[in-house]
Amino acid sequence: MKTAGMIVLTLLCIAGWWFARTAFLAAYLAAWWFCSGLVMGGLANVWVHNLTGGAWGEPIRAPLLGNGRHMWLLALLFLPLLFGMQDLYPWALHAANGAQRWAGELQVRSAGFKSAWLTPWFFILRSVVYLLVWSLLGHLSQRAALQRSPRFSAAALIVYGLTVSLAAVDWIMSLMPLWYSSVFGLLAGTGQMLSGMAFAVLLATRRHPLPAAMVFRDLGNLLLMYVMTWAYLAFTQFLIIWSANLPHEIVWYVARMHGGWLLIAWLLALFHFFLPLLILLFRNVKEAPMLLGWLAAGLLTVHLLDVCWMILPSLAPGWMQWAWSVPLAVLAFGTAAWIAMNRQVEEAGHV
Repeated sequence: MKTAGMIVLTLLCIAGWWFARTAFLAAYLAAWWFCSGLVMGGLANVWVHNLTGGAWGEPIRAPLLGNGRHMWLLALLFLPLLFGMQDLYPWALHAANGAQRWAGELQVRSAGFKSAWLTPWFFILRSVVYLLVWSLLGHLSQRAALQRSPRFSAAALIVYGLTVSLAAVDWIMSLMPLWYSSVFGLLAGTGQMLSGMAFAVLLATRRHPLPAAMVFRDLGNLLLMYVMTWAYLAFTQFLIIWSANLPHEIVWYVARMHGGWLLIAWLLALFHFFLPLLILLFRNVKEAPMLLGWLAAGLLTVHLLDVCWMILPSLAPGWMQWAWSVPLAVLAFGTAAWIAMNRQVEEAGHV
């Protein structure tokens, strides 16, 4: 049944790509980025634990390291985005024009650099490097000698921080090639670590036997820290860009003020920051596994909405196409993740 379901979903994805390539590829990118955040953000939290210590990391270590084993598969699943880059990235279609793509919109020096950076072969090369580095980090993290190594963890966090920032610029920011933000890479990376921690908390609340209340309190505090950091970076980016009011910067937010996206922004402010902040201030909530688990699940859901908000409004397709392409991509990746996790549990049971 699992195999048959994946075959059906794969055929539906191929059909979606055939009939509405831009909409489906954008939804595919959103689902892929969300899943990669669960894997790499989870590994990053393990590396943080290796540097800081504490009881909080022990209940989440094994499942997060297990998820890291599948990064190579996610790397392969990124290939359709490279094959369809001309349908997804507006700068790729006219790449042969070089710096003339930005004539009248950028200064000569800036246009030359942007033209060189946003060249298809260079874009593909950088993407392959990011994916290989993440797959290698996921593989090395499984080695017994490195699983708790502070030196490896420090180096891995530096490499991950650099690559996730560049990947966010390449894969997400370049959907609107004239827009830029110096904090965007850090914001996207923080979102991945937030989702990785929320996923870890959700897994911890389903362990048998449950960890001690003190462990859940620490996990809740870490979740609170990520929520506040994400909100700080998101608001700082908005405040600086909006107050400067420069056309090539503000265009990103203008696209997110129409067509229902402004409502999504308010939902993110409420459910990605204010409500989790209010809830996580109470110790009783953080020490109650059921409540903390529901909060983590809610944060994962809202973070998926945040990823869609970062990606989809940058492109032309409207809500009619997003209404089917996003659920299809999310369902396909969700089913694949569910099959992979079940297999991981089965393998662990045979050890």
